[in-house]
Amino acid sequence: MAGATSPATPGHTDGEGDRPPPHHRHKWLILGICCISLFMVGLDTTIVNLALPSIQDDLDATPSGLQWTVDAYTVVLAGLLMLSGSMADRFGRRRTFQTGLLLFSLGSLLCGLASDTGSLIAFRMVQAMGGAMLNPVAVSIIANTFTDLKERARAIGLWGAVAGVSIALGPVVGGALVDSTGWQAVFWVNLPVAALALALTALFVPESKAPRPRRLDPVGQLLVIALLATLTFGIIEGPVKGWDSAPIIGCFTVVVAAAVSLIRYELRRVEPLLDVRFFRSPSFSGAIASAVCGFAALAGFLFLNALYLQDVKEFSPLHTGLLTLPMAAMTLVSSPLAGRIVGARGPRIPMVIAGAGTAACGLLLTQVRADTPIWYLVIAYVAFGIGFGMLDAPLTYSAVSGMPRSQAGVAAAVTSTGRQVGAALGVAVLGSVSTARVHGPFSSGFPGASHLGWAIMAGCGLAIVTLGLLTTGARARRPAEPGPEPAPGQPAERVP
Repeated sequence: MAGATSPATPGHTDGEGDRPPPHHRHKWLILGICCISLFMVGLDTTIVNLALPSIQDDLDATPSGLQWTVDAYTVVLAGLLMLSGSMADRFGRRRTFQTGLLLFSLGSLLCGLASDTGSLIAFRMVQAMGGAMLNPVAVSIIANTFTDLKERARAIGLWGAVAGVSIALGPVVGGALVDSTGWQAVFWVNLPVAALALALTALFVPESKAPRPRRLDPVGQLLVIALLATLTFGIIEGPVKGWDSAPIIGCFTVVVAAAVSLIRYELRRVEPLLDVRFFRSPSFSGAIASAVCGFAALAGFLFLNALYLQDVKEFSPLHTGLLTLPMAAMTLVSSPLAGRIVGARGPRIPMVIAGAGTAACGLLLTQVRADTPIWYLVIAYVAFGIGFGMLDAPLTYSAVSGMPRSQAGVAAAVTSTGRQVGAALGVAVLGSVSTARVHGPFSSGFPGASHLGWAIMAGCGLAIVTLGLLTTGARARRPAEPGPEPAPGQPAERVP
């Protein structure tokens, strides 16, 4: 699969020549630089939701236009994440990382200048092209910088904590920026952060490449993009165009055809984009499924909650962001705690807590009404903050431990893809089932219409609990075996 990294042996980096690993302080500085990019991308994942009502008023966006403002980014990101790992291995990890920062900055600048929904969606796709080159490449840099397994586990735990913190702070930062400057500021805030990351990367991150980069898989890449794009389009546009309309039926037909073709084609390749044999590892499969469920819950929660607080409760963006502070606070507390628990006890305990918190929040919000008191909402937000804060560290650890050590970059890329697929599906599914059921004025009809969406979120939490119990034991963490590596000159494909 594209994006694989080569073995990292003690005392050497996985790159050009026999360069010794960075000095201890230098290693943690590299981790910090990678975390800056993660913080920026994670913040962008949630910060935009607080700007949606303002974007709707300013650009006269439809509900499906708002969904696409979020999902155009996540679909492109999910479709390109695995390709970015292959590019990094072939052309250089630092070079790819820097290119991603530049593209993400350009997309952010253009988004803030957008004058209509169509151009905003297009510029979000440019942002996503850059974002796809950041997080999985950063994880590959981390995995090959920290060759000691205990240090690597600690680094991954810190990485997961930063992910949780950045996503939790998004609503607060977004609300403050929209209230003080306008919705454009949620995009422009990325520019100084990216500039700092670019400067530090040039100064401190060494270049590295895989000794033998895996071959590109353009057919597999196109099938992945076709699958994700048509699935998301069908779910978002189904309520508008009609589930029995020719375009929607055609979309889901393409989804099935692309999925079947992708599996059959990838099984025939020695170096596939998506090696389905890795899913034989329960730990790896459970981590990917949990990532989809967890981030579907997160994205759906943020989308519905922003509409509820601003369009139903008529709170300002800043007030809306401040109301999510309890969630952010719980995430700040539980994220580093999850990393410590993973390092000491393994991923099962934080995974179960993550699912339970998500399910509790969803169940509480199935009772929400237009006049629901704030204290009730805060209880739900606290439950979700605890749950989400516990999620990312065990996900990353389970995915990496369920793969051969030489495939750490693959695990990171697939897990990141699972997160983005979940985020896209969360906005598409929870947003569609909620907004399509609104009858009459939005402010009075949305609370009841959203109950089904919240119930789906609770189901995602219960699925995470089940997966945490079933796929995190010692036997489940047995790494999957990849397909055979090709000998020099061997054809890129084989018939199983």
